[in-house]
Amino acid sequence: MIIRDARAAYLPAIVEIYNAAIPTRLSTAQLEPVTIEERQRWFDDHSPTHHPIWVAEAGRTIAGWLSFQSFIKRSAYARTAEISIYVNEPTRRRGVGHRLLAEAIRRSPSLTLTALIGCIFAHNTPSLELFARAAFERWGYCRASRVSTEWNAIL
Repeated sequence: MIIRDARAAYLPAIVEIYNAAIPTRLSTAQLEPVTIEERQRWFDDHSPTHHPIWVAEAGRTIAGWLSFQSFIKRSAYARTAEISIYVNEPTRRRGVGHRLLAEAIRRSPSLTLTALIGCIFAHNTPSLELFARAAFERWGYCRASRVSTEWNAIL
């Protein structure tokens, strides 16, 4: 498996993996599929040197992806990033998420990040377990209109 910076050519696969997660209501609050055009600005707003998007390639397949984004746009949080991980259905439970998360932790200092945050729904047991295995701690519990959210942080 190779983890690399996402290129524009990967955006269709990134969107496909993301859209496959929407009907499960497990990992995203998005209710309707997104288009490549809708995600283009999101993609363009990322930077390989500070808030990258990475893909995990297994053979010629994009097995999953990870993105970093600003947590709160206040100067005190400039070195904090929220991370999102999505894994292609056929490659789930095969270590893709673990490898992406481990790489994010390892490379965070080179991205000038000192804290990573994962916003995870309380019913998303696989992600909660993944982040717990990586020593993330439960930091807070938010309720929002019938959806509970777990916040985890590594500091």
